[in-house]
Amino acid sequence: MPLDTLIAFLGFAFASSVTPGPNNMMLLASGVNFGLRRTLWHVAGINVGFPVMLLLSGFGLGQLFIRYPALYTGLKIVGIAYMLWLAWKIARSGPVGEGGAEAGRPMSFLQAAAFQWVNPKAWAMVVGAIAAYTVPENYTGSLVIITLVYALTGTPGSLLWAAFGAALRNFLRDPVKVRWFNLVMALLLVASLYPAVMDLIGR
Repeated sequence: MPLDTLIAFLGFAFASSVTPGPNNMMLLASGVNFGLRRTLWHVAGINVGFPVMLLLSGFGLGQLFIRYPALYTGLKIVGIAYMLWLAWKIARSGPVGEGGAEAGRPMSFLQAAAFQWVNPKAWAMVVGAIAAYTVPENYTGSLVIITLVYALTGTPGSLLWAAFGAALRNFLRDPVKVRWFNLVMALLLVASLYPAVMDLIGR
C-alpha cells in the first residue's frame, strides 16, 4: 500500500472508529452501568470481532451478499431488530446500585464480537474501507494492512468511550439521573439506525 494511501486510511480508520455509533453508544452506557474493568471484555470483543469480519468480507463473504442480495437484506432486518431490542434493554437498565452493585451484566467478548455482523455502521465501515483503500495490484496485502490498522486504532477509541462512561458513574449515582442517561443512550442507539432503515426502505 502506498504511504499516502496508508496515511489517509489511518485518518479514516480512527475517525470511523471513534465517532458515535452503536458500538460506542453501548460502550458509553456499559462504562456508566458496569465500570471500565467490567467493560473490557466488551471492548475486546469489538476490536477482535470487527477486524475478523473485515478480513472475511474482504476474502469473499461480501461477494456472497452481492450474489444473494436477499441474504444481506435479511441480515440487515435481523440487525435492526436486534439493535432495537438492545436499545430497549438499555432504556430499562437499572441504576448503579449502592456499594457498587449493578443491575444486569455487561456484554461478553463473544456477544460483542458477534454483534459486529448485525451492526449497520460496521458494515458501512467494511464496505468503505475495502472499496476505497485496497490496492488491486496487491489486494491481499492491502486488505491485511487495513485489517491490522483497524485492530490497532479501534481499541483506543473504544477504551475512550468506555472510560468516559466510567467517569460519569459518580455523577450518575442518582437513580433518576442514570435512568435518564440510559433512556438517552437508548434513543441515540435507535437514531443510529436511521441510515440502515432508509437503505432498507429504498431497496
